[in-house]
Amino acid sequence: MRDILIVDDERDIRELVGDILRDEGFTVRLTGTSEGCMEELAAERPALMVLDIWLKDSRMDGIDILKHVKREMPEVPVVIISGHGNIEIAVAAIKQGAYDFIEKPFNIDQLLVVIRRAMEASRLRRENTELRRKDVTVAEMVGASSAFKSLKNQLDKVTKSNGRVMLTGPSGAGKEIAARYIHANSARADAPFVSVNSASIEPERMEEVLFGREGAERGVEPGMLEEAHGGVLYFDEVADMPLGTQSKILRVLVDQQFQRVGGSDKVRVDIRVISSTNRDLQTEIERGSFRQELYHRLNVVPIRVPGLEERREDIPELARHFIDQLNETQGLPRRDLSEEAEALLQTMYLPGNVRQLKNVIERVLILGETEQPISPRELEGGEPAEIEDGRVVLSGALATLPLREARELFEREYLLTQINRFGGNISRTATFVGMERSALHRKLKSLGVVTSARGGARAAHLDAAAPNHAAE
Repeated sequence: MRDILIVDDERDIRELVGDILRDEGFTVRLTGTSEGCMEELAAERPALMVLDIWLKDSRMDGIDILKHVKREMPEVPVVIISGHGNIEIAVAAIKQGAYDFIEKPFNIDQLLVVIRRAMEASRLRRENTELRRKDVTVAEMVGASSAFKSLKNQLDKVTKSNGRVMLTGPSGAGKEIAARYIHANSARADAPFVSVNSASIEPERMEEVLFGREGAERGVEPGMLEEAHGGVLYFDEVADMPLGTQSKILRVLVDQQFQRVGGSDKVRVDIRVISSTNRDLQTEIERGSFRQELYHRLNVVPIRVPGLEERREDIPELARHFIDQLNETQGLPRRDLSEEAEALLQTMYLPGNVRQLKNVIERVLILGETEQPISPRELEGGEPAEIEDGRVVLSGALATLPLREARELFEREYLLTQINRFGGNISRTATFVGMERSALHRKLKSLGVVTSARGGARAAHLDAAAPNHAAE
């Protein structure tokens, strides 16, 4: 973009500046009134403005126009010129967000230097914005389990609206990926997705980060709300937001406008808000650490993101997805998963959910020195599952039990693991373990194992290690 809008009520000056800028390769538009300026701004956003403070026979002066531009299109740099300049006018202009102030009569070379610097700053700001929009976090949803399909069905429904969404679920389950999926498949896909990590921002800086600030020294600094204008603002772990900020965010959601820190003008924004939390917000409300009014504003469409425990069937596909992704983004080797490694991944304890699974795969790809398929030994951190002559390695606790109790404990834990691995599908579990379905049902009953409606299994009594001698 090299389009410059020149606004000056003196025809000779605006035409002279226009001719010089055209010779420098810029596209120029000229106007002498505030009304003409507003029409030009509405027709097309310029890359830069050269704006006179005093505009005769106009409804607005230069400062009024500057306020409008910084409110509606803050990325456009504005160079102020005036023949009646004094220090108060210069300070007022810079405070309202002007890039620089030049007093008439000005030196053309000086004006060109300022314009080139302003254009370069504008270019860098646009590139930075584009890079933030093209965040490396991909909004790709991976899975085929019933729990995953149910989640994706709910997400697809909310992409068609602007309703506020509250994503809940355990840490690492993929709530931000779900939020990005909503954004990427909505009418706001080409607008920014701005993520606010409520837990990582210092409470005393939260308002400045969200609302931006104004000051005589640094001018206008837009906050995350302005960066998200037209797009999506994502509050990650919203329960960690300070109470004082909560009340101000509530007001923004009601009015769709706010004031920057240190400023007095109202800034209007058009944003869709998506929030997430791994905590029970009702409990936080009872404790007095979360505002009930804000909860009701944010929780218009509640969606639960399931953890890996509820979708173990998806683990092999997720693992292969991470292998491909890490190969493309980090150049790590693209290795296959052995069947044994797939089975082990589906039975591993992964409290960090999808995030932890990705970390496990990344570790294996970094430390592995072979192009062979990933083996169970690598996933276990190098601990062997067997010794050389094929004998199974027993844990100390299992080795101390009588044969009958050890066998029953092993059978219970083995079958619990396999049922959870196959998402509660008894037919697939029976096929894998080599039993008839009816025989597996009888065995589960004798071991005190019950399946749940959500597709998993658990021991019927609290002490899963306690043998059930009725099975004998």
